[in-house]
Amino acid sequence: MERFDRKAPLPAEMQGEWADVEEPASRLIIQGGEVICFGETVVYDYKLVDTVDGALTVSLRIEDETAEDAFQRDNITELVITPEGDFHAYNVKFSSEFKRSDG
Repeated sequence: MERFDRKAPLPAEMQGEWADVEEPASRLIIQGGEVICFGETVVYDYKLVDTVDGALTVSLRIEDETAEDAFQRDNITELVITPEGDFHAYNVKFSSEFKRSDG
């Protein structure tokens, strides 16, 4: 697992605009190190990037341990591209699957 600061870009496979499979109007946009989900920018301090059993995973984290619980509930905290190419984003309260958007 590698740790990168917020400014470092997320993996190339995750870059771009994605539409929620169940609600196509809901978007996930990844531009460099920025993550915008459902119209809100995720404010995080660093990311952990790993490949586990063929799945590319990115975990968004903050430095402030006292705010960790609220951060985990209020933001997308995990991004995963499965070996089959499915893209999922989730946190402790929900999960969504995304597909590439046509714009």
